[in-house]
Parts: sequence; C-alpha cells; structure tokens
Amino acid sequence: MHSYMITSREFYTDTPAVFRSILHEQILKHLPTQVLYRDKHNPHYKTQAQHFVEVCDQFMDVKSFIHQDVDLACELAADGVHLTSTQFDKIQYAKSKRLEVIISTHTLEEVREAQDLGADAVTYSPIFSSPNKGEPKGVEDLKKVVESVDINVFALGGITTQKEIKKIEKSGVYGFASIRYFY
Repeated sequence: MHSYMITSREFYTDTPAVFRSILHEQILKHLPTQVLYRDKHNPHYKTQAQHFVEVCDQFMDVKSFIHQDVDLACELAADGVHLTSTQFDKIQYAKSKRLEVIISTHTLEEVREAQDLGADAVTYSPIFSSPNKGEPKGVEDLKKVVESVDINVFALGGITTQKEIKKIEKSGVYGFASIRYFY
C-alpha cells in the first residue's frame, strides 16, 4: 500500500535546519512513497519548499509534492502538486507542466470529476474522525468510492496508527495519507 506523508508546521517547524533534519528522519523511518509540503502560514514558504524538495531528492523512491502552487512545483522541480478541492480548474494546467496531480476530494462526484480531468490520484476524506474535518465517511463509503472509479485513491483523515491502516486495507484503496501517523 502506498503511503503519503503530509508535513505540518506543528510537527516539522519552519526553521530550515530543524525542518530538514526532522523531514529526513521521518522519511527514513516511514519510507513513504509520496510526501507533501504543506504549510499554509509560513511567510517563507518558497524557501522552505526548496529545502523540502532537496531533502526528498535524497531518496530515490520518494515523490515530492508542493501544496496548491503549480508554478512553484515546476520551478523547484518537484514531482507533483497537491491541489485543494477548490482547484479542479488547475488540473489540466498542472498536467500540461508534466506534474503529477493529486487533488483533495470529499464526495464520489468530486473523485469522478478529478478522474475525468486527468488527475493522477485523489485524497478522499475524512475516513475516520479528524479534528475540524467534519463527519467521518467510514471504511464502507471508502470501499464504494474505490470500486466506482479507476483513479488512485488515498484514504485521508484520522489515520494515526496501524489500527486504522488495517481497517482500510480491505477497501482496495491505493494508499493512505496522513500528517499525524508520520510523526
């Protein structure tokens, strides 16, 4: 199963040397297949994103994704961009820039739209209870979504231990995404 590590200022800080060290340690510890740099409040986002891509590039089997910013992902030679659920209009632009595209989704209709527009994968959330993310969808709903589409689906939301991973494995999901699991 693929694993998608999402950074958070809460765990990774915005101090470059500390960020690089923690990120490197967590990638070594968990060996995720994809990693997303996501920090909505860092005034030095571009600089930190550059550090992020440099650390990810040290690992042959890890793909780096930048949150929301297609042009920055291109500029930094990241592997891809992770778009929000309000950025469906950016999928084709990102694909034209030869980026892999993952987009956040919350309904089967959104997953289908992402697939139709050419995204490579989606996060579908929240599967389990997660702070400030609304009512959990549950594993049965996740399974129905996975069975209804051909796009790669990452389960997201409330996945903090192996217990949740075991629960989603039977859904046929492509992988899982998390912040808290990877810290």
